[in-house]
Amino acid sequence: MTTSTRGVTEVTDADFAAEVLGSELPVLVKFTAQWCGPCRQLKPVLAAIAAEEAGRLRIVEIDVDRNPETTMRYGVLATPTMLVFRSGEPVKSIVGARPKRRLLEDLEDVLP
Repeated sequence: MTTSTRGVTEVTDADFAAEVLGSELPVLVKFTAQWCGPCRQLKPVLAAIAAEEAGRLRIVEIDVDRNPETTMRYGVLATPTMLVFRSGEPVKSIVGARPKRRLLEDLEDVLP
């Protein structure tokens, strides 16, 4: 685990498999970039969801510029892209920022 900002952990190409694919809980991965405005808007939304859903969902972010291997492996072309992984497999893709309520609705079918 690299760094954590209010419940959202930063992962890298090096620890992606261990942190995301090996997780017991479903993991929402936000593919982000420092220059991405909508990514910054999403930060407090994801921090709030990470706190509320701590026992049901892990939230991590990965910087697309510093981690091209994982970004290419999952075909991420835009930021922010959020992929939800369950049992090591991507089960849902959400592209673009959205308000907390709508994001929670989008996640309903993938949370245990």
